[in-house]
Amino acid sequence: MTEKTNPEFVSDFFACNVFSDQVMRERLPKNVYKSVQRTRQLGTPLNPEIADVVANAMKDWAIEKGATHYTHWFQPMTGVTAEKHDAFLSPDGDGGVIMEFSGKELVKGEPDASSFPSGGLRATFEARGYTAWDPTSCAFIKDNSLYIPTAFCSYTGEVLDKKTPLLRSMEVVNEQALRILRLFGNTTATRVTTTVGSEQEYFLIDKGYYDRRDDLIIAGRTLFGAKPPKGQELEDHYYGNIKQRVSAYMKDLDEELWKLGIYAKTKHNEVAPSQHELAPVFTTTNIAADHNQLTMEIMKKTALNHGLVCLLHEKPFEGVNGSGKHNNWSLSSNDGQNLLDPGDTPQNNLQFLTFLCAIIKGVHEYAPLLRLSAASAGNDHRLGANEAPPAVVSVFIGSELEAVLDAVENGKKLKSTANREFEIGVDALPNFPKDTTDRNRTSPFAFTGNKFEFRMLGSSDSISCTNTILNTIVANELCEFADELEKAEDFKKSLKQLLVRTIKEHKQIIFNGNGYSDEWLEEAVNVRGLPNLVTTVDALPEYVKPESVALFEKFKVYTETEIRSRTEILLENYSKVINIEALTMADMSRKKIIPACISYTKSICDAVLSKRTIGIDATVEKKLAQKLSELTAGIVASTEELEKRIAEAQKTEPGLTLSRYYKDEVLPVMETLRAYADEAEMNISEDVWPLPSYIKLLFSVQ
Repeated sequence: MTEKTNPEFVSDFFACNVFSDQVMRERLPKNVYKSVQRTRQLGTPLNPEIADVVANAMKDWAIEKGATHYTHWFQPMTGVTAEKHDAFLSPDGDGGVIMEFSGKELVKGEPDASSFPSGGLRATFEARGYTAWDPTSCAFIKDNSLYIPTAFCSYTGEVLDKKTPLLRSMEVVNEQALRILRLFGNTTATRVTTTVGSEQEYFLIDKGYYDRRDDLIIAGRTLFGAKPPKGQELEDHYYGNIKQRVSAYMKDLDEELWKLGIYAKTKHNEVAPSQHELAPVFTTTNIAADHNQLTMEIMKKTALNHGLVCLLHEKPFEGVNGSGKHNNWSLSSNDGQNLLDPGDTPQNNLQFLTFLCAIIKGVHEYAPLLRLSAASAGNDHRLGANEAPPAVVSVFIGSELEAVLDAVENGKKLKSTANREFEIGVDALPNFPKDTTDRNRTSPFAFTGNKFEFRMLGSSDSISCTNTILNTIVANELCEFADELEKAEDFKKSLKQLLVRTIKEHKQIIFNGNGYSDEWLEEAVNVRGLPNLVTTVDALPEYVKPESVALFEKFKVYTETEIRSRTEILLENYSKVINIEALTMADMSRKKIIPACISYTKSICDAVLSKRTIGIDATVEKKLAQKLSELTAGIVASTEELEKRIAEAQKTEPGLTLSRYYKDEVLPVMETLRAYADEAEMNISEDVWPLPSYIKLLFSVQ
């Protein structure tokens, strides 16, 4: 059998469920196809007159694929996607039906907007919202429906989703990057896009054990659980042999993702037991965001087919590594340049340094915004541990690039890798190769050859918020650079002065060392003056600071009203998550853990009485009974205190005040309750303890 006829050959079915460029080329009239492509590639508005043609072709294709419905698929502020399905059918007037789908239905939908988070932008009685087709992201077939990627806004025009700001930010970074390219004499590039490859970490556990854990079902993480005798200490799971059951899951997952045109490429075991990673090929940021949302959904669905559950919480298990999502970000022009590639010629090196310095400046000035883009109740458990970057944002560029910037700043000569000396001016910069330094996994924002890797994101996060903020920050710095350089009488001289000034003023954000060390945190905060926003509650107020509002309003990415609404949504979400976890802990404690402790203590006491009856020493049993009695008292007291503080939270002013209350008053009691319960687990028979242990959860999948 040849590759072309082999159904297992990936190219035979890759993107088979996508209304792709190839499908459009085959099914659309030439002029319509060209119009859609101009919109997709250049961001130009789509001619409304062709919408009916596109809609009819989409409908015919979807029906041939077995679809009966269509849905406008959007990304509200819930962190997951939303969809409402409508059938293609319409009455034919004779008691039958015809299959119809109009351009109007393609371009605009009207879902109920009242029940989605809006941060006060919409009242419950103000229900109308609109979805608008995003033609830059391909429609696709899933579960017998045609999925149409869309933006989502309210009746009054305020943005209610994560996609619209991302699309806006991509436009502004395109505009400002083109200004810089024109200054370097580039007249061929007509569009600059940001590209992303988002590595996705996750855990797989047996569904049978998952179903017996209320905390995993409700909160997505274990609220109780004693540390197992073995965790990740031997580093034997990382990149290790993939177990058969997991391998079968990964094979099915790849195939489902490939059918949707998702470039799933790399898969491997991660550091913690039962932890794994999937990484895709880079693609345009907007499409990468859509693909990542789909990836998370399909990961969960595919796991169930194998009797597994996929956990995407940032810290599902205490004492072992949590899961992140590494956002690999770069800039590319449509004339074939990666603008973060150092290049092979002095002029390209200089262009690269201009973009590099703009990014360094932006990260330094707006570090709090990058930090808050990764802020969540779940990620607070992960950041700062020896598994994820610290909460202090810094930039890693490697020793060789740092030497280049130092030479630019101080006007020194610099030796190239070929031992040639270069004057650091504008005409002759060294050709420095990529990947000349080690990767730094402790850095939140690391240059890795021709891209930056933002490692702070949590595994369940949407990548849209981070990339919206990153794009806007970079656009702002490129705009400031272009404003200055476009007025310069001597471009080369002015550029050199600009680079030197930028390096001098912003080099304190550059750190190539160990981000986990206490010495670095001391230096970062007290010497360099970098912000250390440890928790979500510390970070979110940065959103509404005047300089943040001014940045987003300058480029019309957000209005002040939209920023404030997002801050309220995120604060409310934080409080709700902690409240749900606290209620779950109290419920599990009352109904499962306390009864188990009492039951086992009684059995030990019965053993004491039995031994006394026949004159055998019961010292061991008495000590154990005493210990269990004390632990049970601690569990009961902590549960009562937790319930008291949950009740008090209901009287607390919502917003930042309530979030601080949960952080400062509720979380510490939850930690105390867990400590008592976990110690009790270590002293109670496995047959009696009501929850599957970490040993079963982490080591049962073979």
